[in-house]
Amino acid sequence: MNATISIGVLAQKTGCTVPTIRYYEEIGLLPPGPRTEAGRRIYREPEVKRLTFVRRCRDFGFSIDQVRELVQLVDEPGRPCVEVRDIASIHLEEVRRKLTELRALESSLSAFVVSCDAACAGGPSVDCNILEDLRRPADASRPANNSCCGTSIGAISDARNPG
Repeated sequence: MNATISIGVLAQKTGCTVPTIRYYEEIGLLPPGPRTEAGRRIYREPEVKRLTFVRRCRDFGFSIDQVRELVQLVDEPGRPCVEVRDIASIHLEEVRRKLTELRALESSLSAFVVSCDAACAGGPSVDCNILEDLRRPADASRPANNSCCGTSIGAISDARNPG
């Protein structure tokens, strides 16, 4: 494709916004589009491919610095594939760490809901276990028994099944 497209069309083709494209140009992930005599930016197929690549990297959660490294690897095709694999591997470990954190968050939120259902649901919000727990500092909101609201899981279970 030798035809040129505007920044708006580039945005549509790649799913990026115009401000994002300008930002990527500013930080060097995308070469600045040349301008017409009227001052409008124009782009060609290589920029569409580059921006699509950058967008896909960001969709996968790669950081800007990681995307920059990957772009450099695209620009230097003689470099070993293992460099790409290493970047992806590091990112995979970060994703796994975040998943662990999200699972812990899910567990805490679930315990919030169970505790509320067992102890205070239906009452005034001022007496809600969840609100009370959220008022405590982070280190104080994690009791030694690993429940979210200072109620042991056994006590929550007993409260839900009283007899």
